[in-house]
Amino acid sequence: MTTIAVLGAGQAGSTFARVAIAAGYDIVIANSRGPQTLKDLVAQLGPRARAATAADAAAEGDFAFAAFRYAPHDSLPVEELAGKVVLDNNNYMIWRDGNHPEVDSGLKTVHELRQEQLPTSKVAKAFSHIQFHPRFQIRVPSDALPALIRLARPAGAPDRTALVVSSDHPDAVGLVTGLYDELGFDAVDNSPLSESWRSAPGTPMWRHIVDGQSREELIRNLQRAARHTPAG
Repeated sequence: MTTIAVLGAGQAGSTFARVAIAAGYDIVIANSRGPQTLKDLVAQLGPRARAATAADAAAEGDFAFAAFRYAPHDSLPVEELAGKVVLDNNNYMIWRDGNHPEVDSGLKTVHELRQEQLPTSKVAKAFSHIQFHPRFQIRVPSDALPALIRLARPAGAPDRTALVVSSDHPDAVGLVTGLYDELGFDAVDNSPLSESWRSAPGTPMWRHIVDGQSREELIRNLQRAARHTPAG
């Protein structure tokens, strides 16, 4: 059975873990405060989840889901993640993260910077424009579910939502595409990582993150994107 290392146990990490377990994956989850702080979460997630240090989780996972913001001086489990696909669901938010000059200038994307932090891993921008919390305005009971659950549909459904994946590694794109399909979403390949700005906050596709967009709509919106300096 495939094991996913979930690095980060906030709303995104814990919701992803819940959905992945429902799809049949085993989860090893870690946070910055230590596995002893995750006892209640693991109890909620059930027997297919356990807590570990970040290094141990990274070592045990067949691939990883990185659910934490980019910071230049982060100490990451580089050796334990060597050769593995790392799904990065981070977005560049100046109001939250401060400014990164390389990103502001257009020289690099925040996901290229993550790839530099993990030089022996295969970073893929994934799950970055779907919400891991309930809909802001509850219209019907299903709106109380995280969008990762609320918007999932079986393959071929006419209202199936599409999600972006960007990577410098084709096998990482393939892994994410398959995972998206298992969890109920189509995939749009927006590779390489240098193109991942097209799905950043403020772009045309970003305006549809609450209720999703079809594959055709997402492709069009990615093509419409214009590079700009993010607002603070």
